[in-house]
Amino acid sequence: MKLRDKKMKLSEKTLNILKNFSSINQSILVKQGNKLRTISVAKNILAEAEIKEEFPRDFAIYDLNQFLNGLSLHQDPEMDFSPDSYILIREGKRRVKYFYADPNVIISPPEKAIQLPSRDVCFQLDSVTLEKLLKAAAVYQLPDLCAVGEGGVVKLVVRDKKNDTSNEFAIVVGETDKEFAFNFKVENIKIIPGAYDVIVSSKLLSQFTNSNHDLKYYIALEPDSVYEN
Repeated sequence: MKLRDKKMKLSEKTLNILKNFSSINQSILVKQGNKLRTISVAKNILAEAEIKEEFPRDFAIYDLNQFLNGLSLHQDPEMDFSPDSYILIREGKRRVKYFYADPNVIISPPEKAIQLPSRDVCFQLDSVTLEKLLKAAAVYQLPDLCAVGEGGVVKLVVRDKKNDTSNEFAIVVGETDKEFAFNFKVENIKIIPGAYDVIVSSKLLSQFTNSNHDLKYYIALEPDSVYEN
């Protein structure tokens, strides 16, 4: 690879994806190419995105938030990946050496692509609905997001499932002939604002696919979820 091919700039869109990924796992192992993937330390959230830039090498960053905050000190920084042990960030007369982490200390996703074990319930989640649900969860301090199928409709409900007198906020998002209660922790819905196509497997796994970007999240369901076929 030529030296000039080891220099790159990151778009605002890619920076936003990395910022979001830093909320899932503070560390990241970046692979050569145009795909970014991360997994939470508890391994209950996996995210992957395809970006327009091509990273010229594999590298690991231990504190991704710190790295991104460092980039924000510049207006339009260029990153040079020619050195073996660090990224050289430069703009005008400024230079920053940002040293790579040991990839062995980073919790990273498995190489194998993830597959949903089944596709039991599907619905669309628009950006306004997502925003309202998360805002309601914050206002009422509710820890649980439940996808509930009953009475012919699918509704998303934020509530405290351990409290019988919990406040609830619900929005109907689709129709169904099935009955189910798929439970998520609100704290695991760490997805970029936007519209999503959602597929839920009764095997306790869900897939959120962004409607506008090449971006997917796989989020585990809580074990007390119920599905009646």
